[in-house]
Amino acid sequence: MEHHQVSLIKQHKKLPKAEIGKRMVLICSGAVLMAVGLEIFLVPNRIIDGGIVGISIILSHLTNMKLSLFLFFLNVPFLFIGYNQIGKTFALSTLFGVIVLSIATALLHPVPVLTEDLLLASVFGGIILGIGVGLVIRYGGSLDGTEILAILFNKQSPFSVGELIMFFNLFILGSAGFVFGWDRAMYSLIAYFIAYKTIDVVVQGLDESKSAWIISENPDEVGQAILARLGRGVTYLNGEGAYTGEGKKVIFCVITRLEEAKLKLIVEELDPSAFLAVANITEVRGGRFKKRSIH
Repeated sequence: MEHHQVSLIKQHKKLPKAEIGKRMVLICSGAVLMAVGLEIFLVPNRIIDGGIVGISIILSHLTNMKLSLFLFFLNVPFLFIGYNQIGKTFALSTLFGVIVLSIATALLHPVPVLTEDLLLASVFGGIILGIGVGLVIRYGGSLDGTEILAILFNKQSPFSVGELIMFFNLFILGSAGFVFGWDRAMYSLIAYFIAYKTIDVVVQGLDESKSAWIISENPDEVGQAILARLGRGVTYLNGEGAYTGEGKKVIFCVITRLEEAKLKLIVEELDPSAFLAVANITEVRGGRFKKRSIH
């Protein structure tokens, strides 16, 4: 559905059987949740999603054929076309997810609609769909061939993969206005945005990490306070001021979102004039970094 897949790297190592089983269960769960979001909230209220799913909903409405058939037959060709670009593990995980999504959508089709309120359907459909897609992406698959199509087009295009996916989705969501009416197209944008944000939360986690860069006149004192009071390792880097040519000791550390306020307090106490820059980090691996709760 989104551009979260753009940095995929082919996996060459064999995964342990327990890990493969865990991935299959979670990808299956994600695909079923997406089917619930579609069949119980979005599709009955004529609200669509982006990508191949959105095209499938429009074609299903126009032809009166089952949505599950379009979800399968429109997605699978992109897996074969882009197999060499996306790698075996991702291709197989995506194929498994698409098969489960198609079956779950077919089974859920007769289930009664929970709400006919368009705003409620957009919000809850977007949340459930986002959780489902996020789970599948987090564990190595996808439920939409748009990402693969964008990766292929990217090789002959000046646009990034993310820009291409956004263009595809705006075109598809805009098409909903001609098929279902412009009010439904606007509700579709709401559902799409909510799903997009929910995917971010599921893929990256609520307890996201942050990097902190500190330039202080008292670097050793600040660094020791971070070690003692936050329990975080720090790294000292040698820098040089471009304007003064003066040597500077830069403090670098990685913290959790919950520790950001405490870090700022430490720096403010020890050196109110210190330079502090904090940025979000998508993923942290290795070293001594461990996420933990703050009491």
